[in-house]
Amino acid sequence: MLDRLQSAFADQRQFLDDASHELRTPITVIRGHVELLGDDPGERSRTVALVLDELARMNRMVDDLMLLAKAERPDFLSPGEVDVTDLVMEVLAKASALGDRRWSVSGLVEQTVLADDQRLTQALMQLAANAVRHTRPGDGISIGAAMVAGRLRLSVADTGEGIAPEDRTRIFDRFARAEHGPDRDRRGSAGGLGLPIVTSIARAHGGQVLLDSTLGEGSTFTLLLPVAPHEGHGAAASGDPAPVTSAPVTSAGTDDPEGVSR
Repeated sequence: MLDRLQSAFADQRQFLDDASHELRTPITVIRGHVELLGDDPGERSRTVALVLDELARMNRMVDDLMLLAKAERPDFLSPGEVDVTDLVMEVLAKASALGDRRWSVSGLVEQTVLADDQRLTQALMQLAANAVRHTRPGDGISIGAAMVAGRLRLSVADTGEGIAPEDRTRIFDRFARAEHGPDRDRRGSAGGLGLPIVTSIARAHGGQVLLDSTLGEGSTFTLLLPVAPHEGHGAAASGDPAPVTSAPVTSAGTDDPEGVSR
């Protein structure tokens, strides 16, 4: 018990240190440019645009931090009846506006589950945005669903640069950035909170996030969720997510007994 408390406090301190560092960076950028601001109209316009962009980034970061904090609360999810095919097609329609990529559906399944439609959409959209960020025009991105050993598999796959083996676990940490691979610089542009948010959403549903990636070929991120068939509005109204199986984040190369990783 004491060890768990000490570990929790250590994690909290590390998180606060990381958060303060990440928020301090845009503040420093804004201050530096404002202090050097001259009278040239063009320069002033560029500085204003930069400041607004940094403020927007800070606002997104604060929103993400608030979401991660809420993920520990019992009311984080609002379970309801979710048609998996509708979910995939709606996410694809929304995601296709994120970038000029070859968007496609990798698979569909006729299944209705008890889950939070908005949170699952949020997770898949985050994965789609990551895929756009780490690919180039003309690359392929697919979104799909399948049933594997009684679990729902929601996947986003891309044909981008892939993720180096050294980074496949650490990128799930808050504020972590890939340090290896050809697109390591671009992998730092998301603020380092996207994948932790996806992980929180999966865990809140009693599931986990799987990663399969090959350098030079692309990556596949999968939400693996226990299936809870819809049993009427009473079950959804209880406020408790029906799936109860809990599993940690699993990356490619770790134990995957059900053969879910590609």
